[in-house]
Amino acid sequence: MKYAILVGDGMADYPLEELGGRTPLEAARTPNMDEIAGLGQLGRAAMIPAGLAPGSDVAMLSILGYDPRAYYTGRGPLEAAKLGIDLGPDEVAFRCNLITVEDGRIADYSAGHISSSEAEELIGFVRQRLGRDGVRFYCGVSYRHICVIGDAGLAGVDCTPPHDVIGEPVERHLPRGDGAERLIQLMEQSHQALQGHPINQARMAQGRHPANMIWLWGQGQSPSLPAFSERFGIGGGVISAVDLIKGLAKLIGLDAIEVPGATGYYDTDYQAKAAYAAKCLDEKAFVLVHVEAADEAGHNGDLGEKISAIERFDQFVVGAIKDRLGQEAAYRIMVLPDHATPLRLRTHTDDWVPFAWCGHGMSTDASGVFSEREAARSSLQVAEGHRLIGMFIGDDRLSR
Repeated sequence: MKYAILVGDGMADYPLEELGGRTPLEAARTPNMDEIAGLGQLGRAAMIPAGLAPGSDVAMLSILGYDPRAYYTGRGPLEAAKLGIDLGPDEVAFRCNLITVEDGRIADYSAGHISSSEAEELIGFVRQRLGRDGVRFYCGVSYRHICVIGDAGLAGVDCTPPHDVIGEPVERHLPRGDGAERLIQLMEQSHQALQGHPINQARMAQGRHPANMIWLWGQGQSPSLPAFSERFGIGGGVISAVDLIKGLAKLIGLDAIEVPGATGYYDTDYQAKAAYAAKCLDEKAFVLVHVEAADEAGHNGDLGEKISAIERFDQFVVGAIKDRLGQEAAYRIMVLPDHATPLRLRTHTDDWVPFAWCGHGMSTDASGVFSEREAARSSLQVAEGHRLIGMFIGDDRLSR
């Protein structure tokens, strides 16, 4: 049996007046996701347990079968794992965004989706200026980086994701709680240092957003996760441009497959992701493919790009992998968002998300339309999202 889980990050949304009351998922042309729903079952699942912040870190733990209430410690340590950072028992890993601050407000959570080459030089500069014993900076991809601080007490500081507060005053959303002053000092010092950096001067001269401040959030200590193969009896790989998902794969013993052209943005190479997934299925039983573009469009409030991202995901990823699996004697395929990223909110929510699956030995309800509205009408409602993969694989014992 071959298994594929295909995740369109942030695809789920709310009905929009400009779409005649439809959601972007309903407005988009998605024949392949609709076919999966028609051949198998459509349902709805809660990927974000009550009390946890909605995000891909929590949701992807659920999708891969790990109860976030038991295993989640923060986003930072997952991304740190991808970068090969071994955290000591007293160390805390923070997500370290390069952001744009204008007139005291958070203008851009990604500094204009700064290139990785520019970011590497800027993080190196921050490391030189602010790195010291107990404070280390590591370069990731584009605006996404890691700061490790040797103080376990900082795990409890209240930090805000910058993409949740675009356009709002910096002062209102700085870290809070015991030890927050240390983080605030690093962030403010980074602003003073980065503002005049030649890269930022050049970006501003070209009318682009500068990466003029670091923003620390998503912190946590290293989690302890049982191996995926031990839990589910199969091995395989994960394809994503996002470090936290690659790090999660590494922590649970799945291959984090690198794909040239995978950017985590609108311009990601969908076809390359599908091709590498097919190669994985040639050798392994399981593959998960994650595509970030629809989520980025949601954060940017860009309706056209969100619909386009959903359609490209359906055509070039879902369609291609569905066709590849059709060559197998036995297979199962599932498609879903990890969470919703509504355009009108420009951030994540904990709404239940639609899922559809079909394949060998699976029931069918012939729904034929993959959407939030149709999923809400389904009798297949899964209140604990981490149990979904056990149902998908077909062994109820695996949904524990």
